[in-house]
Order: sequence, then C-alpha cells, then structure tokens
Amino acid sequence: MSLFGVLDRLSEVPSFDKQLEAARTAVNKVLRPKAFKDVLHGTWLGHPLHPILAMVPVGTWLSAGLLDLVPATRPAATAMIGAGVAGSVPAALAGAADWSEQDDAVRRLGGLHAVSNVAALGLYVGSLVARGKGNGTLGRVLSYSGLLVASGSAAVGGHMSYAQSSGANHAVVEARQLTTDWIDLGPLDDLPEGRPTRRTGEGQGTPVALVVVRRGLTVDAFIDACAHVGGPLSDGTVENVRGSDCLVCPWHGSAFSLDNGEPRRGPTASAQEKLEVKFEAGRVFGRLPNRHTPK
Repeated sequence: MSLFGVLDRLSEVPSFDKQLEAARTAVNKVLRPKAFKDVLHGTWLGHPLHPILAMVPVGTWLSAGLLDLVPATRPAATAMIGAGVAGSVPAALAGAADWSEQDDAVRRLGGLHAVSNVAALGLYVGSLVARGKGNGTLGRVLSYSGLLVASGSAAVGGHMSYAQSSGANHAVVEARQLTTDWIDLGPLDDLPEGRPTRRTGEGQGTPVALVVVRRGLTVDAFIDACAHVGGPLSDGTVENVRGSDCLVCPWHGSAFSLDNGEPRRGPTASAQEKLEVKFEAGRVFGRLPNRHTPK
C-alpha cells in the first residue's frame, strides 16, 4: 500500500475523535478574539499563513542538519536550531487555527501531524540543552532524530494539503468545470432582494452550482461552493461584516465581500470566485473572468 493509502486509512479511524474534539474546543477558547484567529488563518493576507510560517522551522532545521556535518560550522547549526524552535511557535498557532475549522478526516491526520511536530520540537529542545552542556554528540543525535520526525510530519501535512484539499480554494475546482460562455441566471425580477439564491451553470458534463445575490439593481454572482471547504453559500446569509456587505457561509462563517469576493472574515484565506455580470432585456447573465478561459 502506498503512503497516501496508509494515511487515508488513518484518516478514517475514529478512535481518538473524543480527544480531538476536546483539543478543538481548547484551541477555539485560546485563540480569541475572532480577529486574532483570522490573523492566524491568513484572511488579511489572502493566503493561508501556516505554510508560510512553517518554512522557518523546516528551513532552519534542515540547514542545521547540513551545518552539523562540518565541525567548523556546528556553532551556526546550534543557532539555526534555536531559530527553528522559536519559529515553531507561531507556525503551530496558525496550524492549530486552521485545523480547528476542518472536517473529521483532516482533523484526525492533523492530530498525528501535531503530535509528530511536538515530538520533533522536544528533540530539538533536547539538542539545544545537550549542546549547551557541551555534549555535542548527543546534541547532533537528537537534532537528526528531530529532523527525521519533522520530515515524517511534513509528509502528513502534505497529504492533508494535496490529497485532502486542506487549505485549497474549493471554489476554483468548481470554476474550472464551468463553461466560459455567458450563463442565463434568469430574470432580474425573480431574484429576491438581499438573499442568496441558487442557480446552475453549464459544466463539463454536470451542472455547476452558482449563488446570486441581488442588491437593488446590482447583482453579484459567485461559485456556490465556499472557497474554504466547499460549503453551499446559497444556504448562507448576507451580512455586514467589518464594514462590507458580505456573503456568509453557513458551515464555518467565512464572509466574502459582495463587491469583489475578497474574504472579510475567516476561516477562509482565499477569495470567492466571482462571475462577471451583464443585463439583457431584463435578464441577468454571468460569466467566468478571463483568467479561467482556456488558452
């Protein structure tokens, strides 16, 4: 069985769900207020923050492993390990924020990812202590052990991202299935004021769900699947969030500006895919922007 197959099997095991839910509750209590959690999600950046922060411990610990191979550069290796230990704290906070807003399968593997990272961190802290006491051999054994554990944890994190789409923009996947022609969204008068309405567009074999919101004579149309984890935005609400009229996902509360689809509240860090809109003879038409047009 491939590594992906093993990890998929592990993500189906519910044995520790009770403990994971308790950990999730604790994370949500600690990471308050909501604005702080949104900072950790990367909502303000328009990109998940965790993978960016994770580059610090990964990069410094790998560099330390190379520097430790040469006796003259081992003091620099110690400095790199210290930087990685310090950098692991904000990376862990951002990872915990994202993990708390995922589905069960992702949270199960996320628990393994977190435990592995804590083990790696403990080995590196032990390495620093050993080096500080003059026991360089033990320090190197511990740091290389930490690198091995951290590498395994990175593989789990990669599976969560690539195989389970944790942190991916789910709206883009739907958008790629949609026709690039103008889509008839129906008469303007049929759209209720200020309430998300579901429509469908022609896809590659199957219809693609869209969500439309009317604000007077203005109509905003989006891919229905929320960018965060694909929740149905047509079942959501329109609310004013941080000064902007937003479409709010019913699953995790992500809020997208109706004007441009940009996130105004997490857990999403990605913008929602918005369609161009035009009016003809009292009917509304929508079309994907040019960036999705095949070349």
